[in-house]
Amino acid sequence: MADLADILERLHVVALPMRVRFRGITTRELALIEGPAGWGEFGPFLEYGPAEAAHWLAAGIAAAYRPLPGVRRARIPINATVPAVPADSVPEVLARFPGARTAKVKVAEPGQTLADDVARVNAVRAAVPTVRVDANGGWTVDEAAAAARALTVDGPLEYLEQPCATVRELAELRRRVDVPVAADESIRKADDPLHVVRRGAADVAVLKVAPLGGVHAMLDIAAQIDIPIVVSSALDSAVGIGIGLVAAGALPTLEHACGLGTGGLFGDDVAAPIVPVDGYLPAAAVVPDRDRIAALAAPPQRRQWWIDRVRECYPLLS
Repeated sequence: MADLADILERLHVVALPMRVRFRGITTRELALIEGPAGWGEFGPFLEYGPAEAAHWLAAGIAAAYRPLPGVRRARIPINATVPAVPADSVPEVLARFPGARTAKVKVAEPGQTLADDVARVNAVRAAVPTVRVDANGGWTVDEAAAAARALTVDGPLEYLEQPCATVRELAELRRRVDVPVAADESIRKADDPLHVVRRGAADVAVLKVAPLGGVHAMLDIAAQIDIPIVVSSALDSAVGIGIGLVAAGALPTLEHACGLGTGGLFGDDVAAPIVPVDGYLPAAAVVPDRDRIAALAAPPQRRQWWIDRVRECYPLLS
């Protein structure tokens, strides 16, 4: 395992401005690791404790010190990501994802109503042929069933992503609705990421590189899953997105668009944005721009906070 002192010497902490509020934040802080094998990213959300954040550190170290796998496909279809914005703001958001034929729409936002969700989804549906929604576990089974009905009155949904919080609820909901169910948090936050699949609680598995400990760890999990896989980002910088694109490119099969277009949510990033072509991004790692890293550097006290976080997580690595 990489030496802690060496990791800290290679650490760059940045603060990326968001175009719109997403996951309750307007600035995305994260750390980059400039390693001998490439660039890694350590960006667990601020509220995550050391045990959960340690998986993200493992992923960042793996990308920095271990070569990425080869890819089976040169480009990856991506979905547009639509935050919980008003319906009349949807065209502005979708403009950041040129050519995307699939959109993931955030729903079940605290303080909003199901009517808000329906309006937002229909606004997306008017511009993009395939729509999926993500509730981040925000509904009960009854609420999710009602939402599935309301959200499909005017057209189909590709799937409901993490409509409920628990595996038991997902399994129950699958028996009650015709819309496919995808699992995200039930995989990346679980002690056993395969539990939701073994319980037959999902039709689609959403896998994220960082929370699962890195590309190789994610691919090991993917090899044990017999349902379609979508690779998604965890609001990663351009570096993390590139790693996710490589992971998606390395999968034996890829049936759905991936959630790896979230770079469009940033006002600035550590590398020049790669514009999707016909809804696709290249399956290739990204090398950040040093001038951008310097310009986006977090204040000294925040850099120290991230250094302390690495120190706290490092002893928990297996």
